[in-house]
Amino acid sequence: MASTSVSRVVPATPEKVWSLIGGFDALPDWLPYIPESVAAEGGRVRQLKNPEGQVIIERLVDFDETERQYSYAILQAPFPVDGYVSTIRVHAVPGRDDVAEVQWSGRFNPVNATEQEAVDLFTAIYADGLDALDKTLAG
Repeated sequence: MASTSVSRVVPATPEKVWSLIGGFDALPDWLPYIPESVAAEGGRVRQLKNPEGQVIIERLVDFDETERQYSYAILQAPFPVDGYVSTIRVHAVPGRDDVAEVQWSGRFNPVNATEQEAVDLFTAIYADGLDALDKTLAG
């Protein structure tokens, strides 16, 4: 099983960051790669579309409001992996009340791709996503 993790300090309190990204159906609010999200099964499943119209279906597998984190599994996607589970966490930065650290991590089994190709793909997705979050919060 392969894995990757990217973290970024962003210009907002942990509470503000979580209020933006903590909803499982909130990706279009901060991630330009996902302009559309439709909730199903009482909000436990989200059907996403990327700008090319490709469909990504994900299931919420863990949610912790107190710890400001959630995990989800990909059920369907145009990615060369299976067994994908990812977690987004928002942490306080010790000694700072004006910023937060956001960590996006995932583990997966490459399919029709090398482990390095799959790691590079998700590392880039997470880094680009956190860059977009930073831009949204700074804007």
